[in-house]
Amino acid sequence: MLVPSRRRLAFEVWIVLGLSLGQSAVYSVVQLLDKMTRAPLAEGTSTLNRSQSTREYFDLTYQLLDIIFALVPVLLVLYFLSGSRQAASGDLGAGSGSAFTKLGFTFARPGKDLLQGVGLAALIGIPSLGLYAAGRALGITTAIIPSALDAYWWTVPVLILSAIRHGIVEEVIVVGYLMDRFGKFGWSVPLSIAVSSVLRGSYHLYQGFGPFIGNVVMGIVFAWIYTRTKRVMPLVIAHALLDIVAFVGFSLFGKAVGLG
Repeated sequence: MLVPSRRRLAFEVWIVLGLSLGQSAVYSVVQLLDKMTRAPLAEGTSTLNRSQSTREYFDLTYQLLDIIFALVPVLLVLYFLSGSRQAASGDLGAGSGSAFTKLGFTFARPGKDLLQGVGLAALIGIPSLGLYAAGRALGITTAIIPSALDAYWWTVPVLILSAIRHGIVEEVIVVGYLMDRFGKFGWSVPLSIAVSSVLRGSYHLYQGFGPFIGNVVMGIVFAWIYTRTKRVMPLVIAHALLDIVAFVGFSLFGKAVGLG
C-alpha cells in the first residue's frame, strides 16, 4: 500500500475539516463578530438544540437527519484512516488493522472505557460550570440555552442521540484523526495537541470567550490522554455524558430552576 505524501495528507485534512468542524469554526467566528457588533456579548444568547419546525414529526425528521448527516465526515475519516487498499475492499470494521482499532474506537474494554469516561466527564464538567459563571460575570460569555426543543415524547431520546453525535464527531475527528495526521506531518506532540485544542475552542467561539477557553483546556486534557492510551472511546463517552447532562438536564429541569 502506497504511503500518501504530506501534501496529499494536508489536502485530505482540509477536505475533512471543510466538511465538518473546520467549517463550524469559520461560522463560529463570524457569529461571534455578529453578536459583538450588535450588543455587549453578555446580552447575547447561544441556543444549541433548536426546533426546526412547528410540526412535531417534521421537527423530529429534521433533528434525525441533522444527526445522521453530521456523522458522514466521521465515515470519511474512517475511510481515510483505513488505507486505500483496505477501504477499497470495504474493511472499515473493528478487526485487526482497521480504522476503528487504530483509533481505539471499539468495545474491546467496555468497563475500563466507561470508568475513564465518567471520571473525565466529572473532571471537565464541574470546573466548566464555574468557568461559565465567571464568563457570564465578566461579560465575555453569552447565555447558553442547551435545548430549545418543544416537549414531545421524542425530545429526550433525540437530545441523547445529539449528545452522542457530538461526542463521536468531535473526538474521532479533532483528537483521533488529527493527532494521527499531525504526527505524519512530522509535528511534535505538544504542537499537535495545541492545534487540535485551539480548533476545538474555535468552533465554540459563538458562545463567547469563556467557552473558547474552557474547550481549549478540555482539548489539551483529552488529546494528552489520547497520546497516552491511543483510545478515543473514553473521550467519546466523557463528551457524550457531558452533553447528555447539559441537554437533557436543561430540557427537563431548566424552567423549574429559573433557566431559559
